[in-house]
Amino acid sequence: MSQPSTSSTDTAPSFGEVNLAQYLNDLAAKIPAPGGGAVAALHAAQAAALVAMVARYTTRAKDADNRPVVDRIIEAADAARERALALADADAAAFTAVGAAYKLPKDTVEERAARTAAINAALFEAARVPSAVVDEADEVLSLATELFPIGNPNVITDIGAAADACRAAAASSQLNIEINVMSLPAAEGDRFAPVLLRIDELTARADALHADVVHALRK
Repeated sequence: MSQPSTSSTDTAPSFGEVNLAQYLNDLAAKIPAPGGGAVAALHAAQAAALVAMVARYTTRAKDADNRPVVDRIIEAADAARERALALADADAAAFTAVGAAYKLPKDTVEERAARTAAINAALFEAARVPSAVVDEADEVLSLATELFPIGNPNVITDIGAAADACRAAAASSQLNIEINVMSLPAAEGDRFAPVLLRIDELTARADALHADVVHALRK
């Protein structure tokens, strides 16, 4: 979430309901939402969808021995896709709360204290949402890695594409975590240090899976 993501979560449709052309028009427009936070969450959702698709193509008779694993991956990837879509909406809500907090009155000592508390709470939530996106990207990448050795080779490139989408989700989320954490008190911001450290490891895993797919294609 780089800037406030929407002006009204009450009237804006869910990201799961808008069509692609409308989403891209909104993304290109001079409006607060959607922004980088939604893009990161949708990267994770697309990665999950790709993994589920490859898994569904891995349900042939010759895949019978791996069917329990494949079925579990399908179920997990579908669930991750839904959670990631929900996080795109949560990003919009979180940034709306940040904007509202900064607009609170600050004429008295009490008002200033309340405003500061509201801002910190909103910023914390604004960092929590992309942190949750990293969690989803991490899980989806693990599913993709597990599927790679047994996945239908005819759609193996989509595992590589899923890895790339996971990497993009994590890297974009890093930016959105950082911008919110920098305005938080140190004690609150430090709570996001572990997820920020995980991002480097996650992107390295994504790059490695992409390389494995390229190697498999070139055999």
